[in-house]
Amino acid sequence: MMLNKNLERLFEKSIRVGHVYANRYSKKIFFLIFGFIFCCLQKLSAQQLPLFTQYRENTGLLNPAALEPDYLGYGNNFTVGASYRSQWDGLSGAPKTMTLRGTYFADDYAGVTMMGGGYLVRDQTGPLSFTGAYGRIAGVITSDPTQGGVILGLTAGLVQFGINKEKVVVRDQADDLTAMSQNQLFPDVGVGIYAYKYISTGRTGSSYIYGGASMPQVLGLNLNYKTNAGDYYLQRVRHIYGLLGMYMFFDDNSFIEPSLWVKYVPNAPVNVDLNLRYQLPGSLWIGTGGSTAGSLHLEAGVLLGENLGLNNSIRIGYGYDYSFRTFGPFVGGGHEINISYSLNK
Repeated sequence: MMLNKNLERLFEKSIRVGHVYANRYSKKIFFLIFGFIFCCLQKLSAQQLPLFTQYRENTGLLNPAALEPDYLGYGNNFTVGASYRSQWDGLSGAPKTMTLRGTYFADDYAGVTMMGGGYLVRDQTGPLSFTGAYGRIAGVITSDPTQGGVILGLTAGLVQFGINKEKVVVRDQADDLTAMSQNQLFPDVGVGIYAYKYISTGRTGSSYIYGGASMPQVLGLNLNYKTNAGDYYLQRVRHIYGLLGMYMFFDDNSFIEPSLWVKYVPNAPVNVDLNLRYQLPGSLWIGTGGSTAGSLHLEAGVLLGENLGLNNSIRIGYGYDYSFRTFGPFVGGGHEINISYSLNK
């Protein structure tokens, strides 16, 4: 099998970039489940998730235990949203990613309160596709959910990996790979831990500090495609994500949010995204950042609802990536659109 040059570059780059996602009884059950999962991590492999410019909008996918930005930034405990991302403009078969998400956080309770929701993910790169549906549940250990806590999160779902024969370019038209498309279903699990703390300060009024670590796709992918000519294998490797950030609130209803997204995979340099977002006193926000992979991020958005006196909010955001790499093929910029609707239930 031979992919054309563009698709070979896309596949190789996707691998590089991705390497470079109560009561005392409920509390005991929760720790037993997570103890079992974390003990198994040494024997399991995970696969990469799509990259995001506005990764804060998909924190629940990157870390099953993470709180939504609508809760930390705006006090809304119910959120639904969607994202669309297009990378490497100008290249045929460039990656395109779509997500749908929903989360509810029961912040009226203490002890071990619950957070739940789900995700739908669709990622397409040339002939390769990834489609997943995940349910999400987390336990928040806290005496007051508005003041802080420690969260243990779990996602579980079903994923389909596919190869579209119509988009595969082969040297020999009699190659077995032209005979049929391949689709394989497999289960997937993600785990994460997250903590946040509300701090009252004299200078800015108040702040939230948050951070967490996760392995968002524990069960991984080992694709074995058998043909008369032999077997073809595709395997993705284990990775670990880290999130760290802070909301600094001001008296005029504005805030600043610096944040970090750290990606680690064995035998590759640690990749770090550093971003800074400023919510203006009105409806607009702006942001910028960069990564150690040599890219620049720019973003802007608008907040509707709260500033109009309503008890819900609609946020619409746009993000742009530009790569300054001096080696390898130039792959163009990336565009991302996010929209979310949230309210306090």
